[in-house]
Amino acid sequence: HKYLHELHCNEVMLMPYYIACLNIEHLFFELTGEYEAFPGICLVDTFELVEDRQMGMFTSDNTERVQRQKEAPIYVVIGNPPYNAGQVNENDNNKNRKYIAMDKRVQETYVKDSKATYRADLNDPYVKAFRMASDKIIQNGEGILCFVTNNGFLDGIAFDGMRKHLRNDFDHIALIDLGGNVRKNPKLSGTTHNVFGIQVGVSVSIMLLHSDKKESIVEYARMDEYWNKREKYAELNKVHNYLNVHFQTVNENAKHLWLTDGMADDWDDLIPLGSKEAKSGKANALFDIYSLGILTNRDRWVYRFNKSNLVRSMSEMSDFYNDFVAKWPYYESKKDINDFVEYDDAKISWSRDLKLKVKRNRMSVHKDSFVRTSVYRPFCKQHLCFNPIFVDQALKFPRIFPLPETENVVICLSAIGQSKPFHSMAVNVIPDLHLTGDSQCFPLYVYDEEGKNKKDNITDWGLEQFRNHYQDSRIEKLDVYHYVYGILHDPAYREKYAANLKRELPRIPFRTDFWAYAEAGKKLMDIHIKYEDQDKYPITEEWSLPKNYVHPHGIAVNTIEQVPLQERYYVSKMKRDKNDPTKLIYNDFLTISGIPSEVDEYKPGNRSALNWIIDQYQVSTDKRSGITNNPNDWSYESGNPQYILNLIQRIITVSIETNVIVKGLPRE
Repeated sequence: HKYLHELHCNEVMLMPYYIACLNIEHLFFELTGEYEAFPGICLVDTFELVEDRQMGMFTSDNTERVQRQKEAPIYVVIGNPPYNAGQVNENDNNKNRKYIAMDKRVQETYVKDSKATYRADLNDPYVKAFRMASDKIIQNGEGILCFVTNNGFLDGIAFDGMRKHLRNDFDHIALIDLGGNVRKNPKLSGTTHNVFGIQVGVSVSIMLLHSDKKESIVEYARMDEYWNKREKYAELNKVHNYLNVHFQTVNENAKHLWLTDGMADDWDDLIPLGSKEAKSGKANALFDIYSLGILTNRDRWVYRFNKSNLVRSMSEMSDFYNDFVAKWPYYESKKDINDFVEYDDAKISWSRDLKLKVKRNRMSVHKDSFVRTSVYRPFCKQHLCFNPIFVDQALKFPRIFPLPETENVVICLSAIGQSKPFHSMAVNVIPDLHLTGDSQCFPLYVYDEEGKNKKDNITDWGLEQFRNHYQDSRIEKLDVYHYVYGILHDPAYREKYAANLKRELPRIPFRTDFWAYAEAGKKLMDIHIKYEDQDKYPITEEWSLPKNYVHPHGIAVNTIEQVPLQERYYVSKMKRDKNDPTKLIYNDFLTISGIPSEVDEYKPGNRSALNWIIDQYQVSTDKRSGITNNPNDWSYESGNPQYILNLIQRIITVSIETNVIVKGLPRE
């Protein structure tokens, strides 16, 4: 208790400020039997201490305490920093507060040394808290950091640079993983398995730096993922002291991974599909270029089943946007674009990139060629407005599908860091980023942006590896492409390399029978791309006329045949029968039966192909914009009111055929 007078506490909200005072003063009373006001607490935004712009907004005593803390050596930092990577919707105009100095420190350390492509998670405030606390302790040459935080940094892809620095900054790191990430583990029910009742996982980090630092040790312990919060609290009370925790020593690898359970030893010996090093010419890979699916940041606006509705609403948003482009040069205060634009969910969906385009005077001009066919979700095509103004990140797709008539094939696979089981899917139109979950896309060909100069995307180096290994000059690049697709569907491959596939882009092994996998891949690719051409699976249609049914024109109706065809096949929201999954309730008139059980074995993502159709082909209205997207419009445009019913039958066929081909792959 003799150190309590030297303790400095930072708070930014009044309630925690007063509670912290009371807790410290009460502890002091329990230890000494005397009551004394605690003089060390500061009402302050902790990160502001680094920004050098502090702070006369409260009492002079508080300002004096803040200044004293800025100058004081700090040896112990304890806290539960907030975790919030950023606002969900730009129209909310409610971003995390900017801290220039702290953001710079994170950028020049954790971000700079990260090999990840997507590093937005490093914007989270708790990451700044680790950086700031580490700097304070390093400055004094010794100290202790103890945080309760989001556990994403323990194994997150974007946190490799952060893990590298933490290991360099401290000589003893003890990590207690409390689990509880509901988003990462779908088997967890609600938030009962999380110690705070939140969605993200939680961990306790204790990091020590000794003045005579010689080596760095990382220790890790994990509580049972399926314990509820009470069981986890009981375990923490039981061990009481972190020295009583049964830790395992972490052997960090060259890629700064701490948790490597399940990683295959031969992974680095396989052929990489692609890598950042290969993109920069520092390594070889099978593909020349690859890309994430397109990111629009305004899906409700730029995707639609109804082409004319899409063109009309995008034209209206374009006019609204152009008005701000025209006004911006005359705006007196050009400091903050966020205060300049108008936030109206019914007229526009803003994003950071779209605001930057306003500042850069980029006007929107409509072209008929902007309207494309896209695959939004597995086996769900929609019209896409591929306007470069309103698609935030087109990435490499102007070279993959430069024109509406461009012929190409793209293998889309689950991106790094996905919690879903690994999966892949071939498409022949522009895929959305979230096709099955942040898809990485590997095209067969690449073009220039005028749609000319087509070239193979399989590298000469990649082809040479296969020809040399199999001693077979007949192998062509298209054969390799098919082989890759076959391998990516191989259950044995997915099982053996499951942990690796969560952390890196796939690497491809040489199987004994090249042609068996190439032929299987070719068949799979053909039925997945041409799914609308597959045979209709024979199902049983059970028709019934609902009670009190009223014909749109008031005509008396006695049989189902008297119901207008479009209404008879109209879909609002389909659903599987809970008691009998072989049945599907199509609408009030029709129930489908005879769906084979094996249809659910084929899962491109976190649900079966059939359940993707049920999920996507429903009438939905976006609450923010008021936009309604109606899948029946696609049926009417195609001239076939039965399109959705036929699609269900064809997807059943696709699923069964996929299962047959995959089960027929050689076993090695």
